[in-house]
Amino acid sequence: MKLRNLAIAVLAPAVALAATACGGDSGETTSASGKKLTKVTLTLNWYPYGEHAPFYYGKKKGIFEKHGIDLEIKAGQGSQKTVQATGAGQTDFGWADTPALLAAVDKGMPVKSIGVFLQTTPASVQSFTSAGIKKPADLKGKKIAGTAGDALARTFPVFLQKNGMSASDVPVQNTDPAGKMAAVLSGKTAGLMGFANDQGPTMAAKSGKEVSILRYSDFGLNFYSNGLLAGERKLKSDAELVKEMVAATSESWTAAEADQAGAIASMAGASEQLPPEKVLTEQFKTTLTLLHTPATQGKAPGVNTEDDWKQTISTFQQAGVIGKAQAPSEYWQSSAAPQT
Repeated sequence: MKLRNLAIAVLAPAVALAATACGGDSGETTSASGKKLTKVTLTLNWYPYGEHAPFYYGKKKGIFEKHGIDLEIKAGQGSQKTVQATGAGQTDFGWADTPALLAAVDKGMPVKSIGVFLQTTPASVQSFTSAGIKKPADLKGKKIAGTAGDALARTFPVFLQKNGMSASDVPVQNTDPAGKMAAVLSGKTAGLMGFANDQGPTMAAKSGKEVSILRYSDFGLNFYSNGLLAGERKLKSDAELVKEMVAATSESWTAAEADQAGAIASMAGASEQLPPEKVLTEQFKTTLTLLHTPATQGKAPGVNTEDDWKQTISTFQQAGVIGKAQAPSEYWQSSAAPQT
């Protein structure tokens, strides 16, 4: 998919999502203890899976309530639609992939990151261990399933180039996101482009086979992934609420990491599509390895740096996702983030 088509996909009206994600200014509620709370909607990047455990845990443990927030968590239909809904004010906050945010801002959408939490990319090639894919060179000549136009596919050539290869060295079978796993399970492809904290555990559970994950970040290519978003209107009209949302989210991630079993248990009933507990556990365990870069080790979840943002922006300009690399402040509201 060319850049023009990607922009159209980002900016096209998210009719289905709007039906489930509307209600940005939802008013106030009162907690059981009599505390006044602001109703807040958070739309995820996808149906709930292990990565999202901290939001459910923070809600169950009263962390969002402590920050004056009555949180409603909604399933998403892909990062692009979540970014659009957030920019349009159809949801108060979004949880989405940074490349989708960059593409949207590049086309003038009024939305910003208020903190990337997954700062090491989960982008990877996943395959059954029996396929023998242990390093990038092992991909040569092997067919890999991908989805044309998404961040994984757009950065795959950059990943290959950094490892002395070209796109022509690795045949790609394009399919929709759900079809990638089916292609590997059926033996039509040797692997798939996916998130290390998503498809791998599910593929292992379905097949009963060991899965190997070749992470981009282990072989010279890292960039920001999922984080919190807010529309510029929300940033201006509810600055204090934005800060409280970021603080509550950061606190929830810290608490969930300290009680991983409790965090997974808090997701019970979150969705009819919720993966099995074993898969959720593996997904969340892997997600916790993505929280920091060397520059943010030891800092609170959601603390970003200018240099890490610049690296991400440069990568996606190189990949053709954005036409012009702007300053980090055009994409990221640093004043909303935790400062320690």
